[in-house]
Amino acid sequence: MASYRSVAVYCSSSDTIDDVYVQAAQTLGRHFAERHVQLVNGGGSVGLMGHMARSVHEHGGRVVGVIPLALKKIEGRAYEASDELILTETMQERKKIMYERSDGYVAMAGGYGTIEEFLEVLTLRNLGYHDKNIVMLNTNGFFDDLINFFNKMTDSGFAKQPCRKYFHIVSEPEDVLKCLGVGE
Repeated sequence: MASYRSVAVYCSSSDTIDDVYVQAAQTLGRHFAERHVQLVNGGGSVGLMGHMARSVHEHGGRVVGVIPLALKKIEGRAYEASDELILTETMQERKKIMYERSDGYVAMAGGYGTIEEFLEVLTLRNLGYHDKNIVMLNTNGFFDDLINFFNKMTDSGFAKQPCRKYFHIVSEPEDVLKCLGVGE
């Protein structure tokens, strides 16, 4: 069996999103599997989490899901087909395990939880707790306003370095693995 590098992906658990985001998740899942990158995600079967996990599996890859018991108890929430499904007591424990089990991080379109998880690994990078690559997949310009806000923070003196010092911004799934240092 191939050895897998592990990458955490933070993304939507909503099923009421435009198909352009679903296609991006499926494409990125295929790329992970083809390059033997193990997906570490929030353990969900819904939204972009589920689409990407299923795509990884459809193309022969591995999925590690990390889900709090409270979310697993909601029928249909957990991606039971995960190669490894880790159950946690809290969201904080989930984030810690995802952080520790990953060699890099990707943020895709999502809601409050996605943004919060992305900001945590970004903050830890900014403070020097890790030097792992972080990639923002800006599908369909989803993160444009957030990127502008980050630039405003720098321009106003609230952030010492521009956001691009700490993470890569790409618009196509094909570019994510290059930024993570996983070659063709």
